[in-house]
Amino acid sequence: MRKKHHHKKKPSFTKKWSAKLHLWFGLSIGIIVFIVSLTGTMYVFKDEIQGALRKDAIYVKAETITQKPLSIEALREKVALEINEKYPISSVEIPLDKNKSYEFLYYEKDKKAWNYFDEVKINKLIYVNPYTGEILGIYNEKYDLFPILKAIHWSLLLKADWGKYVVGIPVILFIIMLITGIILWWPKSKKTAKGRFWFNWKNVKNWKRKNYDLHRILGFYASFISLLLSLSGIYFAFPWVKNAFNFTLSGSVDLPKEKEIKSPDSLLTKNNSVFDLTAQETRKLYAGSSSFRIPLNGKNKKGKELKNIPVIVYGENGKFAIRNQIVFDKYSGKLLSNKPHQELNNAEKYANANYDIHTGSYFGLVGKIIWFITGLICTSLPITGFLVWLGKKKKGIKTLS
Repeated sequence: MRKKHHHKKKPSFTKKWSAKLHLWFGLSIGIIVFIVSLTGTMYVFKDEIQGALRKDAIYVKAETITQKPLSIEALREKVALEINEKYPISSVEIPLDKNKSYEFLYYEKDKKAWNYFDEVKINKLIYVNPYTGEILGIYNEKYDLFPILKAIHWSLLLKADWGKYVVGIPVILFIIMLITGIILWWPKSKKTAKGRFWFNWKNVKNWKRKNYDLHRILGFYASFISLLLSLSGIYFAFPWVKNAFNFTLSGSVDLPKEKEIKSPDSLLTKNNSVFDLTAQETRKLYAGSSSFRIPLNGKNKKGKELKNIPVIVYGENGKFAIRNQIVFDKYSGKLLSNKPHQELNNAEKYANANYDIHTGSYFGLVGKIIWFITGLICTSLPITGFLVWLGKKKKGIKTLS
């Protein structure tokens, strides 16, 4: 009798092309996926690590706390005199916790530079005891581990404006890889599904099989969080992604533009206590918040002159999602507008929350742990994927021989 030959069913068109795209993109962007995933994973617990390492600078001694802190102008002058930088102080972040120090920031960028180290002229953070004026810590953030990790993750240490595309385009390809990976993983039947949810290495001694399972099974479990991470990442890089989010959430491509507020007080002579007046009013309006930031150099992030004083109030420590904005006249300190978080539309709320979603802090400590584990898996995928390809390539060479 003739033996019946059971031919393997040919893969579908979708799986065939998913396999090709998964392989081609994996080989072309694997190294970038590895670097971006590794740096992102290392960045997840930044706040917890820095909080422990800078504890003596962040918190003031209990015996130095008085009823009223020194004026912001007096503290600014003291910092400027002691640090003696050629650049002006950019801003101050004031915590509502009386046990914490003020954070004075020096930050300037060079628009003509092509890499991170030339682009950031200065990024220096000064922790100051607001009751005594004592400088508790000076940190050159430009050369600190976490800002460098962030710059690698964001632009591979290239200029931020265009370096974000060097990372952003591979991330788009990585999204396609995640989708094709799910398609390739998807079982044909319930019977084949059993071995795709967990490792069954009882009788497996071949490292190639174990490596394949690591790539396939861990990749599947990490893929859904990875999609969220990738989408929230390209939200920063590509305006069209942000526009798509805005339209989906609020029915408009653009976020509401802040109207320029004119005040008759702007014709008056500047009040020397203007920053203290803004701080005092902010404390009254948002007593239950975490901290607030006041620009001190009269410029915004893009270096343009501010016509008023916009104060950003952060609702929770270590998070940016709950953000309120108050605007004061820069001469008199008069309150011009108050826009609490609750009055923002959905697109504005998401814009504020996207960074927290991307880092996992939006979901608290549990979210950070899940994000960290997902990041480790994403870091491993280019390695295990390359080894799968290498194993198949060697097998093909041996077969030909």
